[in-house]
Amino acid sequence: MKRINLAYWIITALFSAFMIFSSIGGLTLNEQAVDYLHVKMGYPLYFIQIISVAKIIGAIAILLPMLPVRVKEWAYFGLFIDLVAAVISFWAIGDPVSIWAPMFLFIAVLLVAYWLHHKRLSLRTYTPV
Repeated sequence: MKRINLAYWIITALFSAFMIFSSIGGLTLNEQAVDYLHVKMGYPLYFIQIISVAKIIGAIAILLPMLPVRVKEWAYFGLFIDLVAAVISFWAIGDPVSIWAPMFLFIAVLLVAYWLHHKRLSLRTYTPV
């Protein structure tokens, strides 16, 4: 159980930090984020900020142990949709594979964090006879 907990917290914390860090540019509408997301991809500025806030909320939600399991499930799902939509957006505007393929690493990390979350739940509720 200790190894599962340690792995869960390390992976989840690193993933959440990545999601929060990647949201800051969109939240503050810095020049680089606006140039790429608004000018190149065509997303409206208000949408960029909404998605950034949602990513931050989702990243915090998967970290908070006191939140109900259902809330965490929706947070994991929302973050998954965000990452898949990013891959599709990169592909749709014709970015080379070298730009968007690394996103699959982050999707994989999210899936591992989700699996560890469920593993922790199953071990916590298991009581040997």
